[in-house]
Amino acid sequence: MHAVARVWNNLEEFLVAFLLAGMTLVTFSYVVFNNIYGVFYSLGDSLPFANDAMFAIGDSILYVAQEMTWSVALTKAMFGWLIFVGLAWGVRIGAHIGVDLLVRQFSPANQRLMAILALLICLGYCALMTYSSEQWVAVLYSVGTGAEDLDRFGVRQWHIVMIVPIGFALMFVRFLEIFIRVLQGKQQGLGLHSEVDDAVKLAENDKAETRA
Repeated sequence: MHAVARVWNNLEEFLVAFLLAGMTLVTFSYVVFNNIYGVFYSLGDSLPFANDAMFAIGDSILYVAQEMTWSVALTKAMFGWLIFVGLAWGVRIGAHIGVDLLVRQFSPANQRLMAILALLICLGYCALMTYSSEQWVAVLYSVGTGAEDLDRFGVRQWHIVMIVPIGFALMFVRFLEIFIRVLQGKQQGLGLHSEVDDAVKLAENDKAETRA
């Protein structure tokens, strides 16, 4: 189980890094192709002996830039995937400081009870969103509508939005892991104790300064 968990954790981190890198590369390439062709046109005007070659290169780059209208749609799709992959990853690393901060406002005796209640709400929300978004994907699958500017590559809308139920399902599993640890007494709140403590101390300092 530890090996499977380690592979899963590494896969989440790889996907986040891959999507970020892919978005950056696609956007950078699109910007470069949309600006660099003018350089070759200028060189063709200033170098009469090489103007044919420079204009040919400029035309080729301009053609690529005009054909890259799909890059915007691809970047949006990758950003959507990044969000929903990041949801589960965020739960794993404890990036839900607001929920944990609320739980820690209660007395130590009640924190475990409130953590269980908060986790049950989170689990219910994830289950509901997983089911409803799966129904949405099923409708898009049955319709078979092509994705905007990506249909030329055979990409359908359901290919992109299927990450929504997958993301919520992964989030459900991550919250379930925390829920089990809380029930077993291995964890008091939802995580991020040091960050929560810092936030509480900062809030207390602000109150003290205001009173002073």
